[in-house]
Amino acid sequence: MTTIVDTLPELTNDEVKRYSRHLIMPEVGMEGQRRLKAGSVLCIGAGGLGSPAAMYLAAAGVGRIGVIDFDVVDFSNLQRQIIHGTSDVGRSKLASAKDRLLEINPHIEVETFEAALTSENALELFEPYNVILDGTDNFPTRYLTNDACVLLGKPNAYGSIFRFEGQASVFATKDGPCYRCLYPEPPPPGLVPSCAEGGVLGVLPGVIGVIQATEALKLITRIGEPLIGRFLIYDALRMRFRELKLRKDPDCPVCGTHPTVTKLIDYEQFCGLHPAAETVTVSPITSGEITAEELKSRLDRGDALRIVDVREPNEFQINRIPGSELIPLGDVPRRYAELDPDQEIVVHCKMGGRSAKAADFLRSVGFKRVLNLKGGVLDWIDKVDPTQPKY
Repeated sequence: MTTIVDTLPELTNDEVKRYSRHLIMPEVGMEGQRRLKAGSVLCIGAGGLGSPAAMYLAAAGVGRIGVIDFDVVDFSNLQRQIIHGTSDVGRSKLASAKDRLLEINPHIEVETFEAALTSENALELFEPYNVILDGTDNFPTRYLTNDACVLLGKPNAYGSIFRFEGQASVFATKDGPCYRCLYPEPPPPGLVPSCAEGGVLGVLPGVIGVIQATEALKLITRIGEPLIGRFLIYDALRMRFRELKLRKDPDCPVCGTHPTVTKLIDYEQFCGLHPAAETVTVSPITSGEITAEELKSRLDRGDALRIVDVREPNEFQINRIPGSELIPLGDVPRRYAELDPDQEIVVHCKMGGRSAKAADFLRSVGFKRVLNLKGGVLDWIDKVDPTQPKY
């Protein structure tokens, strides 16, 4: 396994003092701590999962920590991404994360990669590290991470979060299953909301990120029983853990007996998404969309538009487009009779995903004049009414 480190560096007197609570544990001891010093972990993302994971890896003395991210710190991150602070808003997440990690432990090396993870750079980025820690929040990057780990023989300390539930496992080890053994195919695009759409309890990524860090430490030190072949499910609302047994699928296209995926592929296409370069520009009328500026212009003109907000009631309390009425997406199939099929209707949500589903449903039951607000209420606030709060 690639986590084995043969050349172990010595600990300085300062490091012995720093890691003394590790050193007095026979399971870790001097050898284990030296393995940590020689070890390396690449964290994909400096967000909800990557924040607590990287901080605990740094504190534990992992000698080299890599972080991949290309985002900047936003106020909405601060509720859960504890590696960043209020003064970091607007900064590169990588710069913020690096400063915090070196403040926690100046004895480690922190490498940053300001780039999106792609099929072109994944293998090169993963190769120098012992363990890959998957803190991604989208399916194309999850499948990309999995496949790259399998091809390189790198263990994948996996975690995912949504609302009140978290999941964790260790994938892509020699004899264990990979992510594709569990999920051979991605869900249809838009079926699973992102955290930005569905929300996430702030402490949840802390729990899952720390579990991922724990697994990385165990893999490097070669102690304990890693989550290989086991899938951990955490329900924060009920404070319950469940564990599912996973088996390596002999027919898995990546890690199976006769793999068909032997190189990295186009994961956007695999997950049913279309790269921006392939998007065809069409008018809002033919595309079924309307922009915030166009909606504002038509409202000012006095056009008879019915604006339907398909978010949840708690979201409607945060901000809203004046004159809009609330019909949550889940209620649309049983409440669409409240709408006039001859009236022009504009549907919207937070960013445009849920309302696109609502628009498709209304068209399927005979509504001919339905427009989806592009970018949702957030775009309305950006372009039309910046006095309202964003979330």
